[in-house]
Amino acid sequence: MFAAIDLGSNSFRAHIGSVKDGAIKVFRSTRESNRMAAGLDGDNRLTPESIERGLESIRKIKMFLDSYPLTEVRAVATNTFRVAKNAQDFLEQAEKLLGYPIDVISGEEEGRLIYLGVANVLNVADEKRLVIDIGGGSTEVVVGEGHDIRRVESFPIGTVPQSLGFFKEGVIDRPSFDRAVLFAKSRFEDAAEYYRHAGWTTVYGSSGTIRATGEMLAVNEIGNGLFTLENLLKLKERMIEVGRLERLRLEGVKSERVTSILGGLTILIVLMELFGIDRIFPIEAGLRIGVIWDTYLKSNQTDRRERTVDRMVSHFFVDRVRAQRVSEYALSIYSLMTPSSDGLRKLLYWSAMLHEIGIFISPTGYHRHGAYILQHADMAGFMNREQYLMSRFVLGQMGNLNKVADILDEPDAVKALFAMRLAVMFHHAKVDFKPEGVMVLFDVGINLSLPEVWLSRYETLRFWLDREVEFWQRVDRKLVVRLR
Repeated sequence: MFAAIDLGSNSFRAHIGSVKDGAIKVFRSTRESNRMAAGLDGDNRLTPESIERGLESIRKIKMFLDSYPLTEVRAVATNTFRVAKNAQDFLEQAEKLLGYPIDVISGEEEGRLIYLGVANVLNVADEKRLVIDIGGGSTEVVVGEGHDIRRVESFPIGTVPQSLGFFKEGVIDRPSFDRAVLFAKSRFEDAAEYYRHAGWTTVYGSSGTIRATGEMLAVNEIGNGLFTLENLLKLKERMIEVGRLERLRLEGVKSERVTSILGGLTILIVLMELFGIDRIFPIEAGLRIGVIWDTYLKSNQTDRRERTVDRMVSHFFVDRVRAQRVSEYALSIYSLMTPSSDGLRKLLYWSAMLHEIGIFISPTGYHRHGAYILQHADMAGFMNREQYLMSRFVLGQMGNLNKVADILDEPDAVKALFAMRLAVMFHHAKVDFKPEGVMVLFDVGINLSLPEVWLSRYETLRFWLDREVEFWQRVDRKLVVRLR
């Protein structure tokens, strides 16, 4: 069984499910409402009260997870934790309570995972669709066909700032609606031309806000009850007629969701107008389903990170022959050092494939340019911590080691880094590398054994090795090179 945890801007949620015959079956779910986005102060910092609310939610989710024999667990955090300046303060405590790492995903990665969830539930191979997810702090819009994504964008607008920012003290009037709608238009108008003509035939709404809005329209028989622009405008008029948030009493909607629906309504009206949407179909699928599906695919060797790396190799005109050679060298050397697990093998391989990516910017200092790209690029399928570690391997492929000092206390990371450095060294020295020619032993220091004939056969190798010994000395590590 798999578990997916979504630390959203309005609530934290978890799904527990399994995969059978390519379909996800969700057994149990839980939701902890905490309105984290509303806990951001004027300086975009989470208040102590909001942090405690979030940690209490994590405690409850941990108790929920402990009742099941789980194969894999993945936790992701979305917009509030992307923008909060002190998000790390919360995440460090939350990870200790949860017992699993929490990855703050980009808006684009959130959109891709949302689409994966929708595509898995629908399982219609050739349907051209538009998927919209309106969250507490951001809105994701994705165009795709079947399981393939054509375009994904994350817009910095969500239900919480729309509700709290424009409907002060819960007052719902026409001027407030007009201002909220105008602001939403400013966020989407530049993208409207593309999405209006993107070729989709059906529009799905995957967020809880959209599903709750659809239920509100149907249960309260607003218009004909369908999710259309005409009926949304009628819902708007009813809200203005009521006049205050706390007075809204609509069948089928919990009072705690009304605030989100109000903010979401201002966004939905704009999206349907600008994108030319006739009708939205709410769907019980989205981020958590996508996380489960993505985790399952990775565990079964269908890893979309492979496609991402391949596309980056092509996009940045990386020399595939050189990259493949260094990758094979690095993995062979890494295996000689008997790492504690296989957790870094793929990351090392991909880092080596992309180790020269920075040449696209400039051959001078290309390792620094490459590290920046890997750390900050939108890389589908990769977690932030994975990109960061890969950026350290690329940055540390040559030169002094102080610049990657933050990973030198992690044994497997050091072994991977040393494997990368040796692979690049052998490549530059034109060594006809054979793994049986190398022995590496990690103990208090690093012991490297090489055939003596290599020094006479490859004239620059001694130069590279002498420098390597010096670089490790500077970080208080002893590298001993023995010849046999």
